[in-house]
Amino acid sequence: MAIQPIETTQAPAAIGPYSQGISAGAWHFVSGQLGMNPETGELVSEDVAGQAQQALENLKHIVEAAGCSLNQVVAVDVFLTDMGNFLEFNGIYEAFFAGHKPARAVIEVSALPKG
Repeated sequence: MAIQPIETTQAPAAIGPYSQGISAGAWHFVSGQLGMNPETGELVSEDVAGQAQQALENLKHIVEAAGCSLNQVVAVDVFLTDMGNFLEFNGIYEAFFAGHKPARAVIEVSALPKG
């Protein structure tokens, strides 16, 4: 089975020793995405709405670079630093996936890279 990195300039470069995503045969795996501007590498805002929207846009661009669409996403893991942002994130996520409902887990963590 051929294994190839997924790369696009439409999403931020990886901030560690990993790729934006990996294709393994017909399967595609996307690395975690932050609300980072692809051009500057900085967070687009301090608020959850701006960061969530940008992180999902980054995800979309990597999925598209693999030759797929959001309607083909089967699972999403979400990491929030405050579960109090759950409802606000859900609204952004639901609008972004426009009726498609991949399997999903939401996990609260103490911190994320970049603050």
